[in-house]
Amino acid sequence: MRYRIIAYVVGVVLIALVVVGMPLKYLADEPSVVAAIGPIHGVLYMVYLAATLDLASRIRLPASRTVLVMLAGTIPFLSFVAERKIAGLVRAGLAGAAGTGRAPV
Repeated sequence: MRYRIIAYVVGVVLIALVVVGMPLKYLADEPSVVAAIGPIHGVLYMVYLAATLDLASRIRLPASRTVLVMLAGTIPFLSFVAERKIAGLVRAGLAGAAGTGRAPV
């Protein structure tokens, strides 16, 4: 759940930065939006990395896939796609654990 929330928050903040902040900075010579949102995205991205690493270790995600999910927070809209893929993996893992009698992750 932590990963899902932070993935959406990072995605929305990144879209605001790219869609609103960057055009204002380079087309209207108004850097204040980038100056405000940029550091916020940076801090949130660090939280996203920690949440991704935590989730990846819990569901035993391979390192290559973990890195790809981590990079998803740097490309607009991709964190939403990654979140959907990871949510599907978690659901499949929980359904498999329920079928085998194992405790869920």
